[in-house]
Amino acid sequence: MFMNEHEKMEQVSKFTVELENDLQTIKMTCRKPVNELLASEYHSSFKGRGLDFDELREYQPGDDVRLIDWNVTARLGHPHVKRFIEERELCLYLLVDFSGSTHFGSQDRSKRRAIAELCALLSLAAKKNNDKVALVIFTDEVELFLPPGKGHNHMTRLIAELLSFQPKSKKTDLNVALDFISQVTRKSRSIFLVSDFLSEAYQDDLMMVSQRHDLIAVSVSDPFEHAFESCGLTKLKDSESGQIVMLDTSSRKFQSQYEALANAHHLSQKDWFLASGIDYIELKTEDSMTVQLMNFFKKRARQHGSR
Repeated sequence: MFMNEHEKMEQVSKFTVELENDLQTIKMTCRKPVNELLASEYHSSFKGRGLDFDELREYQPGDDVRLIDWNVTARLGHPHVKRFIEERELCLYLLVDFSGSTHFGSQDRSKRRAIAELCALLSLAAKKNNDKVALVIFTDEVELFLPPGKGHNHMTRLIAELLSFQPKSKKTDLNVALDFISQVTRKSRSIFLVSDFLSEAYQDDLMMVSQRHDLIAVSVSDPFEHAFESCGLTKLKDSESGQIVMLDTSSRKFQSQYEALANAHHLSQKDWFLASGIDYIELKTEDSMTVQLMNFFKKRARQHGSR
């Protein structure tokens, strides 16, 4: 059955209203934690690109003698030191997996919704610090690239894309996104790669990108992917390949085998990231995105402070 033009217009209008309501909801939900907590923690955990000269001032007891400007000191007859400020502006890249498996959700929040909320928090924290943010949405191809920008309109557009974008493909290829980021920016950037990491043979490209950029891997999973609840004889469809299998989920043997395999997969993944030195955040859809980000930012700030 085909829709006439009036019905199409009504459908578009309904979608626009729903998107606007959803956009306002997520911005309101994120605004308070960003303003009160996340923005400052974000600032502490990400270093600027370096130091810029700010001014000269007279030497005071306790100043680092290595900062004395000897030419000025000789001309004026008493010690002067250089003062520097951090060149703060960063460019944050969000590489977001929108393959079919991220659409799954056994709870109130799907993996894709959790990803959108996480990226909204990051974007608003960056906006609060006057940093630029870019968005790359990928499946087994790069489907959307929103170049770096900042300000209210840019962040609104970015969050709207996270909430509404409909990818063409259901498959996953992390290497496509990693290759793309290597092509679009030669400068060192802070990159959040957000995925469920249900992909293969991405480790080599991931290591290459991490050598040039400050890479943070965020693995998002659903509780159902860790422990299979009993729901009898059930048909399950792979969201990427479309393959359908029939399983007896009430079988204790099946449940224990599934849980053992799932735990082994997640532990292996976590161990690889820890061994590689790449920052890693493991999120479940029932987690508080704010709490998880706060914990991560505090951990990074401690690590930077101890260097």
